[in-house]
Amino acid sequence: MPTSPATALTGPAPTATVSVKPLALSAPGRGEDLHVRITAPTTGTNLPVVLFAHGFGSDLDGYAPLVDHWASGGFVVIQATHLDSQRIALSTHDPRRPRIWRHRVQDMRHILDELAALEAGVPGLKGRVDHSRIVAAGHSFGGQTAGILVGLRVTDPQTGAAEDLSDSRIMAAVQLATAGKGGDELTPFAYENLPWLRDQDFSQITAPCLVVAGDKDDLPLSTRGPAWTTDPYTLAHGDKSLLTVHGGEHFLGGISGYRSAETTDENPDRVTLVQQVTLAYLRHITGTDHTDWNNARTVLADGHPLGHLACK
Repeated sequence: MPTSPATALTGPAPTATVSVKPLALSAPGRGEDLHVRITAPTTGTNLPVVLFAHGFGSDLDGYAPLVDHWASGGFVVIQATHLDSQRIALSTHDPRRPRIWRHRVQDMRHILDELAALEAGVPGLKGRVDHSRIVAAGHSFGGQTAGILVGLRVTDPQTGAAEDLSDSRIMAAVQLATAGKGGDELTPFAYENLPWLRDQDFSQITAPCLVVAGDKDDLPLSTRGPAWTTDPYTLAHGDKSLLTVHGGEHFLGGISGYRSAETTDENPDRVTLVQQVTLAYLRHITGTDHTDWNNARTVLADGHPLGHLACK
C-alpha cells in the first residue's frame, strides 16, 4: 500500500478526547444565548486553548477533522455557533445582520470572559486549562474573526471607523482560507453583500500568525483569484507563516467535516497536511514543543507534492 506524502511530517501520539455541548452562555445584547462546544484531552494539565470561529453558515459541530486532531494533540478547543449560522437562520431584515462580523468578535470575547465557567462545565476539565496560552483560529469568515482578535482592522461599513478590536488574551492566530484586502479587488457581489470586506488593514497585526491558503481557492468574492487569500500573510508584518496547499480549494480537501457536502476538492492527504502543520504550529507557538514545526519547515521548504511552507 503506498505511503501518503503527508507521513513525512511528524506529530505527537494522539490521546483520547471528550466533547461537551451545548454549554449556554447568557448574552442579552446578542438576542440569542451563545452556544459553545468544548473538546479536550481526557488527560494532561496546563492545556493550551484554541478558540475556533467557524465559516459563514456553519456551527459548533463543524470542522471535526481539525477540532478532533487538535484536541487529541493536547489542546482544549472551544467552538461557538455564531449568528450567521444556518441553525439560527436570521432573516434578511434582521437588524443584527449588518453587524454580524462584530457579533462574532463579541462572541469570542464573551467566551474568554467566561472561560473559567465554561471549563467547570466540562467534567474533569476544571483546573487543567492554561488561560495564559490562547490561540484564535478560524476558517473563511472565521479567519477574519480570528484576525480581528490579533489586530486586523476592519472598517465598519456603518460608522466608517476602523477600530482596534484585538484582545490581549490572544497570543497568536491561525487563519484558514480567509479573505484578503477589499477595495476594487472585490467582486460586485462581495461589495454589496459582504460590506465588512470592503476595507481590511493587515498591517496592524503584530501577533504571530499561520495563514493557510489553497492555490486553487478561486472564490467569487475577489477578482484576483487564489492569491487573494494569501493577503493575511503578504500584507502583514512580523512573525508570520504561510502554508500553501497545492490543489487546495476553499475547504482545503475537506476540513469542514468528515462528510461535508460542500467540500469541492475532497482529498484526505490535503486534510492530513493541514491537520499536521496546524497542530505543529500550535504546539510551537504555545511553547509546547518545537520539533514538529521545525520538521514541517524542512519537509515543506521546497518541492513537496502537497504544499509549501514559507515563514518571515
